[in-house]
Amino acid sequence: MPATVIVRSPAAKITRMIAAPKMKKLALFARVASQQVARSRTGGAVLKGLRATASSFGKVFHQLWLEVTGFTFLAIAALGAIEGFREYGKYHSGQESGPGRVILAVCFTLSFAWFGLSSFIRIRRKQ
Repeated sequence: MPATVIVRSPAAKITRMIAAPKMKKLALFARVASQQVARSRTGGAVLKGLRATASSFGKVFHQLWLEVTGFTFLAIAALGAIEGFREYGKYHSGQESGPGRVILAVCFTLSFAWFGLSSFIRIRRKQ
């Protein structure tokens, strides 16, 4: 009985090679089609309207992204602060041998609070 060898079939490589030119053709077709549409007055107006709408939605989604990430970082900073207070209580009562974990919790909380606040600051600057 011969040993079984698992290798990638040449057909898989060929289909990937065929897909790349198809994407180039599709991109070229889309570019030519948009140029043809833009030549007419109505088509140009529609394309400008679509660009303006896409730009507006893009700005709104970027602002939403900054708000969500800012809130997430602030929530994680709050969890770090709670854990920092717990570690300080353990250190103060003598259960911990050194202040290392308290310092780590403070650094963690400050860095995540900065990430969250800077995200909201970026929103203010964009407005």
